[in-house]
Amino acid sequence: MNVAPVRAERVFITGASSGIGAALAREYAARGARLGLLARRRELLEELAASLPHPERHRLYAADVTDRAALAAAAADFLSASGGTDIVIACAGISHGTLTERPADLAVFDAVFATNVNATVATFAPFIAAMKQQDGARRLVGIGSVAGIRGMRGAGAYCASKAAVHSYCESLRVELRGSGIEVVTIAPGYIDTPMTRNNRFPMPFLMPAERFAAQAVNVIARGASYRVLPWQMGVVAKLLRLLPNALFDRLFARAPTKQRATDDQGRP
Repeated sequence: MNVAPVRAERVFITGASSGIGAALAREYAARGARLGLLARRRELLEELAASLPHPERHRLYAADVTDRAALAAAAADFLSASGGTDIVIACAGISHGTLTERPADLAVFDAVFATNVNATVATFAPFIAAMKQQDGARRLVGIGSVAGIRGMRGAGAYCASKAAVHSYCESLRVELRGSGIEVVTIAPGYIDTPMTRNNRFPMPFLMPAERFAAQAVNVIARGASYRVLPWQMGVVAKLLRLLPNALFDRLFARAPTKQRATDDQGRP
């Protein structure tokens, strides 16, 4: 694929060791960006960095996004080493099926919200003051999901967490209006990643992670406030949103569910 070169942007990505995060890292590196890559597994980060053009440009941070002190330290290091940051992408996320009636799943709800919602806030927070002082385009990017548009059976934690990401990014967009920082929300449909390969149901319009990343980088460059990728899932999402509740409930009451993180006895 021919890639149009861009200015050497400074891009910080969480959840960078696999899936969408790794695909975005590869796409930005191919376009000449300087990267800060954060994920829990250092060995995977090192493998990714070694595969990128000019690996010496990139900084690696082995940390859990739920560790706010580690996130803040990584942000401070990247800002200092790079002289600023142009794009911050909160990409880390987890997905598990949940049933509210199962006591063991309450801890799963906590974990999903800690990673998908609270860590998005904690990822952006250390960068905002410095980014306000910079010139040029600056972007904070939240990775939501079409799952955040309507609640699906057996996916209460994941759907609710992604709905929260959408609303939070919208609030932040208004909050930062006039600051020079634009907030972009991207809602992926079904993207071929290790996370979606565990799904036990058909996934319409399944998109390769590399194609998603190429399109997402262009959306971010344009500063679009909200975009569903692929576009076909955007159409589906709008139709789902328009369905009356009674019809939606009838259609999806027996839909296949995500695999739960706990078994029937409640053991992790």
